[in-house]
Amino acid sequence: MKLAFMGSPEFSVPALKALVAAGHEVAVVYAQPPKPAGRGQKEQKCPVHLAAEALGLAVRTPRRLRGNEAELAFFNGLALDAAVVAAYGLILPQGFLDAPKRGCLNIHASLLPRWRGAAPIQAAIAAGDTETGVTIMQMEAGLDTGPMLRKGRVAIGAQDTASTLHDALSAMGAELIVEELAHPSAQKRQDDRLATHVGKLTREDARLDFALPAPVLARRIRAYTPWPGATACYGEMMLKILAAEATEGHGAPGTVLDDSLTIACGEGALRVTRLQRPGKGPMAAAEFLRGLAIAKGAVLA
Repeated sequence: MKLAFMGSPEFSVPALKALVAAGHEVAVVYAQPPKPAGRGQKEQKCPVHLAAEALGLAVRTPRRLRGNEAELAFFNGLALDAAVVAAYGLILPQGFLDAPKRGCLNIHASLLPRWRGAAPIQAAIAAGDTETGVTIMQMEAGLDTGPMLRKGRVAIGAQDTASTLHDALSAMGAELIVEELAHPSAQKRQDDRLATHVGKLTREDARLDFALPAPVLARRIRAYTPWPGATACYGEMMLKILAAEATEGHGAPGTVLDDSLTIACGEGALRVTRLQRPGKGPMAAAEFLRGLAIAKGAVLA
């Protein structure tokens, strides 16, 4: 089939490679424009852009699609069988949705209609869901509201982070989209009454509120690994909490209860097992405390 592929982050790369390996003609790849990054603020191409170039594919990086008549005319002129969209980052106007013969198919990292929106992997872990998955969806104008075509499921383990689930769902999405293009499924409308939504994560979401129950905070730490990373302040120092487990304990929220960095929460306590301070690498809690003692009675916020 003659396809366009539209994606930007690392999550989308396996799907692009799988489509090429399956023998589809990827006529063009759309990706987010290069952005300044790093200490020198040098412009860097996104992972899909780099992967597409390595595969010898044409790449386009428009900053907007809405009202972009020149880009729409180009897209229409491709005479596509379908477009595959995976975490592209731009909303597709109706003209783009209608252009391919089979429309635009989206690889979404949740079991729709649960967790429509920008951060479904993190939302599933933070909410305590026991499973998640990938939905291949026929796109329409609404945000993740289109008819479902195919699903794959994966259990969320007690140690899963957004990073481990990302990798599993990325690989699953690649398999499912190849299967869907080869063997089209009947469309199934979503039940909007069951829909849940999640917005885009920000660094502000990363700050831990120790007034919350310990199990909630333990899930958030896993959900926000690797980004935006769960954080807490010890005095003027911002600590990144990389791993922790809920345990028993009582005290004013944020108070350190022992010499092993167990922190009182609104309900129960959080035993930190791995963390990082500015300018240092990640450390196990015992190693960290040998270099920077945080005594019983100290308060984190």
